[in-house]
Amino acid sequence: MKTQEQSLSASILLSLTLTFFHITSGQLSPVQAPVSSPPQAQAPAFSPPSPPATAPSPGFNSVPLVPVTPSGAPTPTVPKAPSIDIVQILRKAKRFSVLTRLLKTTQLINQLNSQLITSGSGGLTLFAPEDAAFSKLKAGFLNSLTDRQKVELLQFHTLSSFVSISNFDTLTNPVQTQAGDDPLRLQLNVTTVGGGTQVSMATGAVNASVTGTVYADNKLAVYQVDKVLLPLDLVLPAKAPAPAPAKAKGASPKTKAGPDGGAAGDDGDGGDNKDLPTEASSAGNVRLEGMWVAVVLAVALMV
Repeated sequence: MKTQEQSLSASILLSLTLTFFHITSGQLSPVQAPVSSPPQAQAPAFSPPSPPATAPSPGFNSVPLVPVTPSGAPTPTVPKAPSIDIVQILRKAKRFSVLTRLLKTTQLINQLNSQLITSGSGGLTLFAPEDAAFSKLKAGFLNSLTDRQKVELLQFHTLSSFVSISNFDTLTNPVQTQAGDDPLRLQLNVTTVGGGTQVSMATGAVNASVTGTVYADNKLAVYQVDKVLLPLDLVLPAKAPAPAPAKAKGASPKTKAGPDGGAAGDDGDGGDNKDLPTEASSAGNVRLEGMWVAVVLAVALMV
């Protein structure tokens, strides 16, 4: 009897032991799964290694990315040189060689290019006569001008502001050019037709027309004209200076000598008869002739 009880106790104990073992193994299995999973879940976090990005290999230069930005080094150097060159624009058009030569020989091109990059400048408008327009001038006209007159001629073709082709009708005549504001000798009157489609100019010496646009942006406008804009200042003759007054002398002015040594108009006897009227002179001649007739008659009677 006692042996059966012991066997029963042993079997119960064994069952409890197996039950505890299963329960313990079931609780431990979920806990161990997360322990093995973190290395797999954390592996992607370490896949983009940050150290290679911060530690470039020798010889690798990452600086070129900076100049590409607007605040890079090249931007401050742009204002130091003119971005627009009038001579290059005229040369590209290939029909303004005379105008280009005048701009360079007078060195006016340096002033115009500098004005384009000056801060606060209103820009420039240039009326450019083509080579065919200069060929219409009188032969030797340009060579007859002084250096000052050549500069004035070029300045008469330049306005100190940017004027678009559609804004010529807003100008007030006479339009002031860089040559000056004399309305009599430096006048330039502009008229437009068709809302600016046709632009004509008159200087008092020549009538010209705008035949095309050579270049235009918000700073510079170059328009082709069919004639050289000659101001009256270069066409009208210069005023002759007033003659200097003659110096007074102590002696009376000499008179022209007559054939007998006396003064011109003088009879040689002090000029007593120079103021006689014509009738008195003729009467004296009649008396003289009468005396000769009487003498001749007397001689005839005596014979």
